Amino acid sequence: MDCHVYVLGSTGRGGIRTYVGWTLDLARRLSQHNGGRGARSTRGRVWVLLHSECYGTRAEAMSREWHLKRDRVFRRKLSQEYAQTVADPATALGQRSTKARSITK
Repeated sequence: MDCHVYVLGSTGRGGIRTYVGWTLDLARRLSQHNGGRGARSTRGRVWVLLHSECYGTRAEAMSREWHLKRDRVFRRKLSQEYAQTVADPATALGQRSTKARSITK
């Protein structure tokens, strides 16, 4: 039985939010979140899949979910990458941006 741990991202009035969960059927669970039938904290937003991992047992998936919920650095990194794709959709498609970027060190 494959168990999936996932991180969802959403933009809204409060900025970017992430949500971590686990499921047996990733596509069905994302559809539930976007249909207002997911966890209460995910209702009223449009969610996209930012990250997923597959585990062989429920115990492994639940353990990884517990760790990801507490890994704020990893979730912040995913949020920042998501924010860049929202701000510049061309990067989401692997295309070069037409915007000029300055690099400072």
